[in-house]
Amino acid sequence: MRTLFTFLCLIAWLLTGSAIAQEVNPPAASETDPESELLTAWGPRVESEVFEYTTGGETYQGYLARNVNDEKPRPAVLVVHEWWGLDDYARTRADQLAALGFVALAVDMYGGGQVATHPDQAGEFSSEVLQDWPAARARFEAAMTQLSQHPAVADTGMAAIGYCFGGSVVMNMALSGMPLEAVISFHGDPTPAVPTPGEFSGAVQIHTGGADSLVKRETLAAMALALKAQGADVDVITYPQALHGFTNPGADALSEEHGLPIGYNAAADASSWQAALLLLDSTLNQ
Repeated sequence: MRTLFTFLCLIAWLLTGSAIAQEVNPPAASETDPESELLTAWGPRVESEVFEYTTGGETYQGYLARNVNDEKPRPAVLVVHEWWGLDDYARTRADQLAALGFVALAVDMYGGGQVATHPDQAGEFSSEVLQDWPAARARFEAAMTQLSQHPAVADTGMAAIGYCFGGSVVMNMALSGMPLEAVISFHGDPTPAVPTPGEFSGAVQIHTGGADSLVKRETLAAMALALKAQGADVDVITYPQALHGFTNPGADALSEEHGLPIGYNAAADASSWQAALLLLDSTLNQ
């Protein structure tokens, strides 16, 4: 009797253990079950890498971000940093674009991944680039050419976005006739740096702060008119209460530390980002 009781207990334990195992590790769902597809779908997994390219005997260290869960080639967007250099803010924007389905390259316009720590140094770095336009264009073009050869990049055209100094760079790239589908500037300096403008058939979107004391309205108007004269479809969007640097959440701290007339504006940041994404979608996602 004891042997029979022990045997029955063992059977009960095995059945219970099997049921528990099934609860913890559910069997694979049927391929025809639509709910299983929803439950096993993965969102974006953004990974980054150092993306080196060379021109003029110098090496530049960009930051490439993409969704590695996506095996299909996707359109590319170049991100040009503020005058501080290729820092965490530019990398964050590249990550955001990658999560939304683009291959994003935050370019290095200073070389060697240099990042300024003081406004005086940042001013020196940015002025040196913009005062030698052929070299600036060569750096951007080298990044663009090498990016186009990446297996994750689709051949549907590219776009470029830029912040502050980077906004100036991308506006001037459009003015010089760089083959881009769209160019988007956030609080960029619209001062022309191009000696000889070229034809540009893409879209240009310029986001500027109405309270930005570092951007002259007449200079901005002149840049918009010059771009239109070269064939660009230009939109200038002004945010009435926004200061220079309105997209950067760290702008308030930088203003306090260095006494700069800049500041973050959450509403202007959200609105300008949404408008930029809509333009990228309409020009790159065919």
